[in-house]
Amino acid sequence: MSATLPDPTEVEGVVHSIVFHNEENGYTIMQVEMTKTSREERGGKITILGNLPAVVEGEQIKAYGNWRNDKRFGRQFQADRIQAIAPNSSKGIERFLASGLIDGIGKAYAKRIVEKFGTDTFRVIEEESQRLQEVSGIGKGRRLKIKDSWKRQKSVRDIMIFLHEHGLSTARALRLFKTYGPEAVNILRADPYRLARELPGIGFKTADDIARKMGQADDSPKRIDAGVLYTLEQAEKQGHCGMPREKLSEAATETLGAPEEAVELSINQLLLDTRLVAETDLIFPEELAAAENLVATGIKALAEKKTTLPAIDEDAAIAWFERRENMTLGEEQAATVLEAARHRVFVITGGPGVGKTTILRAVLQILKAKKVEPVLCAPTGRAAQRLSESTGLEASTIHRTLEYQPENGFMRGAEKPLDGDYFVVDEASMIDIRLMASLVQALPPEGNLLLVGDVDQLPSVGPGAVLHDLIESGSVPVSRLSKIYRQAASSRIITAAHDVNEGKRPSADNAADSDFFFLERKTPEAIQETIEHLIRERIPEGFKLDPRDDIQVLTPMNKQSLGTRELNAKLQNALNPPGEFKLEIERFQTTYRVGDKVIQTRNNYDKDVFNGDIGHIAEITTEPSTIYVSFEGNPRVEYEPGELDELQLAYAITIHKSQGSEFPAVVIPLAGQHFVMLQRNLLYTAITRGKQLVILVGETASLDRAVKNSQSSKRWTGLASRLRSRS
Repeated sequence: MSATLPDPTEVEGVVHSIVFHNEENGYTIMQVEMTKTSREERGGKITILGNLPAVVEGEQIKAYGNWRNDKRFGRQFQADRIQAIAPNSSKGIERFLASGLIDGIGKAYAKRIVEKFGTDTFRVIEEESQRLQEVSGIGKGRRLKIKDSWKRQKSVRDIMIFLHEHGLSTARALRLFKTYGPEAVNILRADPYRLARELPGIGFKTADDIARKMGQADDSPKRIDAGVLYTLEQAEKQGHCGMPREKLSEAATETLGAPEEAVELSINQLLLDTRLVAETDLIFPEELAAAENLVATGIKALAEKKTTLPAIDEDAAIAWFERRENMTLGEEQAATVLEAARHRVFVITGGPGVGKTTILRAVLQILKAKKVEPVLCAPTGRAAQRLSESTGLEASTIHRTLEYQPENGFMRGAEKPLDGDYFVVDEASMIDIRLMASLVQALPPEGNLLLVGDVDQLPSVGPGAVLHDLIESGSVPVSRLSKIYRQAASSRIITAAHDVNEGKRPSADNAADSDFFFLERKTPEAIQETIEHLIRERIPEGFKLDPRDDIQVLTPMNKQSLGTRELNAKLQNALNPPGEFKLEIERFQTTYRVGDKVIQTRNNYDKDVFNGDIGHIAEITTEPSTIYVSFEGNPRVEYEPGELDELQLAYAITIHKSQGSEFPAVVIPLAGQHFVMLQRNLLYTAITRGKQLVILVGETASLDRAVKNSQSSKRWTGLASRLRSRS
């Protein structure tokens, strides 16, 4: 290829061989004999990487994208979009038919058919299939088999072409076809907004673009309804379960660019159809209203029942635990232990250092001595592991406890309740309303429930503020712990966290023997440089901690120079730079290398890894490309290149992603670019993730804003009102 010509953005050629093809997501690596580009005719074979729902040798393809240089495999074409075209040469047609795509045709028959009909082969199969019997060896049975298979494959390809023409990427078009099959086009024509309702990853805006290309009117009732539901979905992503009607109407009107009267009419109709529900001064999607009602009804019924736990001699029980553990419980701790063993449903909340773990250990030991069967769970795998370590008892995720199956959902529920007597849920601030509804439904008739968590931390990623609402409702007994015990009080991390929670700037004298520091830096560039220096040199040398495995950067957001994306790129280059013999692979605008620290970004029950799990890349293999990641307790998890959207580099992660985890050392950037995210509970949560060392790096003004800002985390929920109304 001429080095003087600019890189083309369009190439066309014939598929020579398929190196790799993932049927699930269409990710393909193929060798293509190039016939032309957008600039000129060019020969030779090239490697094209991209997504194609189905591909066979001999097929003509047109690809749009950019050239890239891979250190191991050389020059490759990374395609953003690939369009399949029926081959038009005898050689291409023969290879296409010989691929095995069409039932009844192998290499021998492909050769005979093309020798007979040449470039007219496809027309003959489609329009004059009876002529196939002119080919030696093809009788009526084989001819009909070929004709039926051809029609089926052509139907699939026609659907994919239609979807491409209307703005769906290959991956989304493939997902649509797999969901709806041959009816995909008819469904899309009838109601393109159905995609937004039923297919994950296809939101209202994508569906709206498709609808407009198909001639859907801006004031179509289907469009207005979809826009109202989309507005509630966006609110849900911010943690809200519902919205005040006025706010919903305003937001939907702005999103749709439609008259307010049309939006109000749509809301009324959706309420009549019960797709929306108006309760507790809010409008909810029907599903979230049902979830709140399930939790409110279940918790209230539980709170009104007498405990099924055995009676205990309270003084003797406390004394027995203290002798066993060689310690003395504080007055607040002892009272909480007895309350937790006395009530059918109970909540323990409080910040770090107030003794929640000690109390939980005491409750469980006392009840186990009385033959009570405890069941321990937490929202995330890392939180469950910590719970198990702190109590000495088995603990699992709530999903595992409820026996979640990817295809069927939770196997435990009202019809098949959980086994056990005393159900303990740690890190309860992380539970969203859907998960809480599933848990409450699955409690056995004689079960008791203890929720433990820090209500001042960030609320759940999913919708709701379950722990907050339970406490605020006054409908369940609560112990709010406040006394910091002596050993914890000596930690500056603990006192700094409580200072922040009380709206005070944490004191940081930066003494050499401290475990909490604030390093003032006035520009993003200086903050970046300091963080890199801390992780590469100062912390490993001064605290004997591993820079990859023991130190975690927690940042408020993903974007900007101090977000996860840029920080990960810089820290990857500093801690795990490219090397001549170090394998790497690039996908989704990220380079992954052997040794990289990575985080799983969604639950994957097939691989037994979960959102928030952190590990490192242990191995990368080629032909086909495979990435093996080592997670704690799961040392060899396999990923294909097309699955790397489930992984992100994890030298820096968001504070939200850190919930339920603890790290030996935490470094937290604070800058004006984080303005919208600088909130008290965000900073408080970040500080409480560090066990041995916490370092804030940034601007004093940003620290002060985060400490003072306690208003922006309010969520629209109805659980507290529902609980009170059932009093």
